[in-house]
Amino acid sequence: MAKQDFYEILGLSKSATQAEIKKGYRKMAIKYHPDKNPDDRTAEENFKKAAEAYEVLSDENKKARYDQYGHQAFEGPQGGGGFGGSGMNMDDIFSQFGDIFGGGGGGFGGFGGGGRQRQARVKGSNMRIRVKLTLEEIATGVEKKVKVRRKVKAEGVTYKTCPTCNGSGQQMRVTNTILGRMQTATTCNTCSGAGEIISSKPNGSDAQGLITREETVSINIPEGVTEGVQLKVGGKGNEAPGDSSIAGDLLVLIEEIPHDTLKREGTNIHYDLYVNFSEAVLGTNKEVEIVTGKVKIKIEAGTQSGKILRLKGKGLPSIERYGTGDFLIHINVWTPQELDKEQKQFFDKMSDNENFKPSPNKLDKSFFEKVKDMFS
Repeated sequence: MAKQDFYEILGLSKSATQAEIKKGYRKMAIKYHPDKNPDDRTAEENFKKAAEAYEVLSDENKKARYDQYGHQAFEGPQGGGGFGGSGMNMDDIFSQFGDIFGGGGGGFGGFGGGGRQRQARVKGSNMRIRVKLTLEEIATGVEKKVKVRRKVKAEGVTYKTCPTCNGSGQQMRVTNTILGRMQTATTCNTCSGAGEIISSKPNGSDAQGLITREETVSINIPEGVTEGVQLKVGGKGNEAPGDSSIAGDLLVLIEEIPHDTLKREGTNIHYDLYVNFSEAVLGTNKEVEIVTGKVKIKIEAGTQSGKILRLKGKGLPSIERYGTGDFLIHINVWTPQELDKEQKQFFDKMSDNENFKPSPNKLDKSFFEKVKDMFS
């Protein structure tokens, strides 16, 4: 699609003077200004086109190149002209061309200020709470309902545009220097940057028209969270004064309740299982309670103390969705501390028995090798 002629955009003839170009741009900028046409994409595009046209035609050198070669004069890496139409940054437009509207700023008098004076939406303060979770809740994810006391706008409070800054939230100061006019912006001391002040304040509200209210907030906690993770519930923090303000966020710090028998290590879970001497010698079946239920495991005959059984994928899910950890069962053979006469006689007879002499082979790993395997 052919690009629209710059003179046509500003409603001018090719013989227009610089004064007429400036006047034409001012007319188009006021007509399509975003403050006058909120949420109108077409008006915004026309506003950008007018700014691009003025940027070229207000410069005598660029205007001469445009008059001779048209848009081709500014195409490609060597062109050096224009803002690129719809790709323009609105703040750049306001900043660069604000001086044509007087006062040294980007404001248009009746509008709410332009460029870098435009009001940013005021956001309320964030709130922070702690939520304690069990290992079972961490394994599956959980919805927690918590009560919070937050600042909200009182019913019936009304606001009006701040007369000092005209709703921009800023006060502009212009000083003349040897380098030209310098413009600085400071936060409006009347509205503290909100752009609005209270016009009607209900009884019981504070100076900003806010009250404290207790609310129940639902927090969806994903599976696999870890101690110290901070979650955000958007818009559930304190509200800020003003009709155009937005509420802060509720920041939720996760705390993990230690489990009685299980120990967490990242996504892996460790469990100490004690078996008696006979069970270790003869072998047995055991039921073990993991995080999300119970599983049956087989203890082979002749199992040594310190042996680690790995249940693949029975640990905790990763919050980064990297899979699920393992459940590691550490076998501990319980040595009897007191024996009766018959038992003592039996073990006395077995002390020189070949089956009772330690004879580890290459398959019986050392403690350090087992630790290494756990982290591999």
